Amino acid sequence: MSIALKSIVPVVQAKWLGTQLNLEIETISIDSRSLQNSSHTLFFALVGPNNDAHSYISDLISTGVQNFVVTYIPEGYEDKANFLVVKNTLTALQEFAGYYRSQFHFPVIGLTGSNGKTIVKEWLNFLLSPDFNVIRSPKSYNSQVGVPLSVVAINEKHNLGIFEAGISTVSEMARLEKMIQPTIGVLTNIGSSHDEGFENLEQKIQEKLLFFKNAEVLIYQKNKVVDPFINPNIKVFSWSFKEETAVVFVFKKETEDQNTLLHYRYNGKEYQFKIPFQDKASIENAISCLMVLLYLKYDNAVIQSRMLLLFPVEMRLKVKDGINNCTIIDDSYSSDFQSLKIALDFLESQKQFQQKTVILSDIFQSGLSNEELYSRVARLIISNNINRVIGIGETISEFKDKFENCITFKDTADFIANFESLDFANETILVKGARSFQFEEIVYLLEEKTHETVLEINLNAISYNLNFFKSKLKPDVKIMVMVKAFGYGNGGLEIANLLEHHKVDYLGVAFADEGISLKNGGIHLPIMVLNPENTSFAAIIQHQLEPEIYCLKGLHAFLKIAKQKNLKSFPIHIKLDTGMHRLGFEEEALGELIATLKGNETVKVQSILSHLATSDDLVHREFTISQISIFEKLSTKIVTALNINPIRHILNTSGISNYPDAQYNMVRLGIGLYGVSNDPSEQKFLENVGTLKSVISQIRTIGAGESVGYGRRFMADKLTRVATIPIGYADGISRGWGNGVGFVNIKDKKAKILGSICMDMLMVDVTEIDCTEGDSVIIFGEKPTVSYIAKKLNTIPYEILTSISQRVKRVFYR
Repeated sequence: MSIALKSIVPVVQAKWLGTQLNLEIETISIDSRSLQNSSHTLFFALVGPNNDAHSYISDLISTGVQNFVVTYIPEGYEDKANFLVVKNTLTALQEFAGYYRSQFHFPVIGLTGSNGKTIVKEWLNFLLSPDFNVIRSPKSYNSQVGVPLSVVAINEKHNLGIFEAGISTVSEMARLEKMIQPTIGVLTNIGSSHDEGFENLEQKIQEKLLFFKNAEVLIYQKNKVVDPFINPNIKVFSWSFKEETAVVFVFKKETEDQNTLLHYRYNGKEYQFKIPFQDKASIENAISCLMVLLYLKYDNAVIQSRMLLLFPVEMRLKVKDGINNCTIIDDSYSSDFQSLKIALDFLESQKQFQQKTVILSDIFQSGLSNEELYSRVARLIISNNINRVIGIGETISEFKDKFENCITFKDTADFIANFESLDFANETILVKGARSFQFEEIVYLLEEKTHETVLEINLNAISYNLNFFKSKLKPDVKIMVMVKAFGYGNGGLEIANLLEHHKVDYLGVAFADEGISLKNGGIHLPIMVLNPENTSFAAIIQHQLEPEIYCLKGLHAFLKIAKQKNLKSFPIHIKLDTGMHRLGFEEEALGELIATLKGNETVKVQSILSHLATSDDLVHREFTISQISIFEKLSTKIVTALNINPIRHILNTSGISNYPDAQYNMVRLGIGLYGVSNDPSEQKFLENVGTLKSVISQIRTIGAGESVGYGRRFMADKLTRVATIPIGYADGISRGWGNGVGFVNIKDKKAKILGSICMDMLMVDVTEIDCTEGDSVIIFGEKPTVSYIAKKLNTIPYEILTSISQRVKRVFYR
């Protein structure tokens, strides 16, 4: 913004008193506490029910602010600054915002409704930002004050706006409409929020619809309650689950895992897309986004690929206790210039420490050149008296010299690798980064860990177990190690780094996002995705993962994308079904498989594999041998027909030990790496990897006839000492392990679990154990082992390990 002060006077209908009418205004402010206020700030002295900003004018003048919009001039200051005297400063702020908005002529998406405005705004920003330079409302700035502050952040480089409007009573929307001037209107869900400000639902609907009176189109869910109030002169672009007369008819919802597949009809054709949510609100919000994309004529392929990547929206700045007596301000999911200003103001309000550090990623969507952007950012940092800046990203690293006391890192992984050398202590730390930088990992490192339950991972034991199984392999046989499901509950990236150090040949994951996380974490080993969905193929290619292909539909889908991207010899892995009957090509499909692959240069068959169903149970030895025989037959057929020499692999952990003659070119090590074997004679040679620990929170003594826990499922028959431990089924402990079935280990003694296991706690009998509050408790590890627990619960060790919640801190040690 750069506007001559004199041009603002008629806009806000002000009386001018001052000496510097030609001064340029660069920023607008209503916060007297902001350290960003300067001689080029125009301060609007708002008057509220509990506060009058006119009383802060003297302080502002002393800090260098020279320009004020006021309803009166404080006595004695008439000649000390430039004053624009108006009847109402809030009205003046809104009039200025409307004038400023009218200087720009690009599409503006305006959102209103009772629920979902901010989420739809953030999702639209994500969906459209690859193609537009977007200006949007920061956080939930949708009020009579928030909207003008959002609008005045527009600059000449922006070419799309997304603003939300929120009202609580009548006569508010007309003012918001004049400021935002939406060209594309989106009406989200109409609910009960702010009902008290209206006589009835009809009045609220009418008020909200005023927002769209000059829009070129209204996007909304067709609704018999809303329809009668829509101006017939407004073009509507409607959707519905029920009304087939809507422009877009959504006729089917299917849920799978954590996703929802939506089918819709538009212009006589049927399409579908997937979102990573299942709740009703998210589905409706996603459809609002779909409608905008359709109106802007996006093709279905783009819609499908981008909608699947939608994410939960964090709408609050969070203050958290940090390590070494620090305070953490967590704003780790966005990085744009306007929200940085807000976050810095918030930082200033958290004055626990004099020392202030900002950890900042590259900033996106500013609409400015990088030179101008980082010059402005540097001025912001200086004005807020930030003691240390830690920049993360290639772009901010280029402009390091603009900041004082600044250190930069190329990416988050680089920062984490150097974390111990940064000496965070006794300071307030603002963590602000774009979502792609995954700054939540930084927050996790900085945050004080108050949950006293931890899963300790012995990296030496992992190395030992790896070498134990490698010793069983013939020379030149490769090894793939499975790190799916968060490394069987132990930790994916950390274990992958160790395996890369040991130079294993492949890593295996179940889904693309697991592999992407590892690649983003700096893993360079080839990673095979065993259960890829067709919608993940583009991401797999982008991140250089290698998909398992198990059906013709998947093969054709991958080949189509591979051809579009002009790939050559991209590695794929062909899965054969030899009797597991879960995934894989059966013999009848080999003809078409071979015909499809023959002469196709876009892909390369890197390996052919199958999976054994009963390698751990020698009772079914004949079945396993038949599987190996079928694999030999089918894989040889493919190899011969295509004249290739791929890696072949069928053995899993138990197979390595029980069927050494079927090692082929590679084996896949899974649960064995983590110290678990189905063979008791082999188990004694493996080292325990994971030890789940907690502490005793409280000890009490109860008398005979007293009960413990929900449902009074334990009744004491004698004087009993009961210890409470802060771990429960939300941490992954099965409720079936309670009520006397299971135990924990305290001072190398069994402490039986009493009553029902709670969500966050369990209680044990320590009558015969000499222990005190704060003593360590072993949930599993050497004793009891996960294999023992699994046997008692009639399940398998895999389920015990992978059930441990992500909220349980993992601690890796050598």
